[in-house]
Amino acid sequence: MFERSRRSFLKASGLAVAGAALADEKALRAEQDAATAQPAAAAPGADASGGGLVGLVNILQGTDSDYYFSRGNALPIAAMPFGMAHWTLQSRSNTPWMFQPGDRRVQGFRCTHQLSPWLSDYGHAVFMPFRGDAGPEAEKRSSSYRPEEAKLAPHSLRVKLMRYEANVELVPTQRCCVLTASFAGAGECGMFIEIPGKNGAGEAGAIEPDTSRQVLRFQSKANAGGVPQNFAAYYVVRFAQPWDSLDVRELHDGRVAEIRFRSGGPVEARIATSFISFEQAERNLNREIGTRTMEDLRAQAGDAWNAHLGRIDIGGATDEQRRTFYSCMYRALLFPRTFHEPDEQGKPHHFSAWNGKIEPGVMYADHGYWDVYRAWYPFMSLVFPERLGEILEGWVNAYREGGWMPQFPAPGYRACMSGSLIDAVFADAVMKDIAGFDREAAYEGLRKHATQKGDPDKGYGRQGIEYYLKMNYLPADRVDQSVAETADAAYGDFCIAQIAAKLGKQADAEMFRKRSENWRNIFDPKTRFFRGKKEDGSWLEPFDPFTWGSPYEEGAAWQHRWNVPHDVPGLIAAMGGERAFVAELDKMLALPPTFHVGVYGQEIHEMSEMAALPFGQYMHNNQPVHHVLYLFTAAGRPDRTQYWVRRVLNEAYSPANFSGDEDTGSMAAWYILSALGFYPLCPGKPEYTLGSPLFAQATVHLSNGKALTVDAPGAGPGAPYVQRLAVNGVEHRSTAIDHASLVQGARLEFRMSGEPG
Repeated sequence: MFERSRRSFLKASGLAVAGAALADEKALRAEQDAATAQPAAAAPGADASGGGLVGLVNILQGTDSDYYFSRGNALPIAAMPFGMAHWTLQSRSNTPWMFQPGDRRVQGFRCTHQLSPWLSDYGHAVFMPFRGDAGPEAEKRSSSYRPEEAKLAPHSLRVKLMRYEANVELVPTQRCCVLTASFAGAGECGMFIEIPGKNGAGEAGAIEPDTSRQVLRFQSKANAGGVPQNFAAYYVVRFAQPWDSLDVRELHDGRVAEIRFRSGGPVEARIATSFISFEQAERNLNREIGTRTMEDLRAQAGDAWNAHLGRIDIGGATDEQRRTFYSCMYRALLFPRTFHEPDEQGKPHHFSAWNGKIEPGVMYADHGYWDVYRAWYPFMSLVFPERLGEILEGWVNAYREGGWMPQFPAPGYRACMSGSLIDAVFADAVMKDIAGFDREAAYEGLRKHATQKGDPDKGYGRQGIEYYLKMNYLPADRVDQSVAETADAAYGDFCIAQIAAKLGKQADAEMFRKRSENWRNIFDPKTRFFRGKKEDGSWLEPFDPFTWGSPYEEGAAWQHRWNVPHDVPGLIAAMGGERAFVAELDKMLALPPTFHVGVYGQEIHEMSEMAALPFGQYMHNNQPVHHVLYLFTAAGRPDRTQYWVRRVLNEAYSPANFSGDEDTGSMAAWYILSALGFYPLCPGKPEYTLGSPLFAQATVHLSNGKALTVDAPGAGPGAPYVQRLAVNGVEHRSTAIDHASLVQGARLEFRMSGEPG
């Protein structure tokens, strides 16, 4: 993902050295491959301490990635669910791909707010215990560790730093952590704290020591955009013992504090973060950590993860399937990031990345709607509706504070990807009666960007809205990604119409419903593909359905051919009826993974990942096709959906890797819902299309105290087909099931077979 960021990567990443880093990436990759005999599939992180489901999670899932090929583009993160502060290992500097599972040296423990390497980090800092002689620079202070012996889990990072003979552990809380290091030998020990800055990333903040309280304070202003000028992350570090010396070293790309203890350790640092102030960071530290022991905090974090993971129980799964499922659950529960903090009375308030002020209420950050509207938000509507309502109120607050609904909050306005897919996010919630957010204010914000000109290059408003309102499509000779933008706008109009009708705004509902037909203006009945249309009404020539990029986005005509989730019957009719439609779907999966680089001028990682998959032009490594397999069912062939969904579940996911960018829960949520046996073909309609359950038994423990049970005895490797479905004991003949039936508590009984039903 991150189309606009890719086109100006050096600028968007905020890294002056990014070009050199990317030039070195192939060499680094070769070095990594040579350094390790086992890839990430060895999954040492899954063996971390902690009872319950958290012990099944491999936080290394999706981390074996680089600029050229993504297996998730994720980090090994220790954090609370939806935690404000994420903590990871840093094995490389001066690159947004800061960790590689094959590296055998680490440079420190990093507080990170990076949602993807394509957008880079912000407000980060690195902490590294050491002993004896060590330089402050990342490479000079780095230490070997044994990845196969590391204990890496959502609630604890434990490694042995071989160079320093130190056993180190980090345990997270919502906004803080405790970092301890015990050393085997005697001698002076200490900790480096690296604060990034300069090179366009903001000046490194001053380090303020308070020796009477054994406390250090500093700011990290590092960012790559999406924040106002007064942005800072505030850190307060409280040591368990007085330090003997404190030196501050200036580096070309930041500042390092070198703290030394002559006693020889152990070293314990209690680290708090805030986006509001030092005083707020102290409040967070006292509320979340106080005088609690490391053991208590580890147990607390483990219990929190077990409670969240335990919302879904699965039975009849293999060990690998269980590890894949709960690793995906972990990934789905990291983002969006909590961005609010408790005030003196415990009420939420937040630094606003939209106006630079301290505002009351909740806030979240770091979510790309283009990626997550398809599966993640529907997943939350079923499994965590209470949290979803709060997240949506955060997006409403963003509109109140910034004046526009965000396109890609990271943490504030960012210009990434196409469309205003927040339309689908709110429509799905409104149609499912999710509580906890202001519907009228949400509608006001959605209507604004669908009817008024914003500034998409600054991260708000629809691209080319002036053309869309005048011509009912976006001309390819005037607007980049015109096909993707037009299709997304038509779908967004449908979603806004859904909300308008629910709120009793019938005139608006009719207007937007009519506009939702605009997809027809870019559909070519001759080729039966969506095509770029110029301002004069002629088609963009020449037409090659395998050429990637504008007028499409991160794909070609084949991948964008199905982008009408709100009017599937209309699309089927336009393509010649159900039989012709199914034939084209079959063709998509049978074709070779041909791609022509088009406007990109080079092979980008999504192309490489599609080529690595055995699914033809169906590139599960990227989100635009994630609904496509369920279109078979809409066209009367549920057996084809069942067959292909089962294959993708088994072949595109593992406890170690994804098939492409995981993108803040999007890939994971697809797996979770599809494994349960249903998927939202059209978010904004309160229903799910039925698929093929992966497990013999699954139970979703609903927030209202009821349970959704899926029974599919015999759902083994050779039995992907559904012969019969009964809901609460009554035969269910529809290929869809409504959301209300599921959240009231239901029992779905599938009869599975090795032959199509």
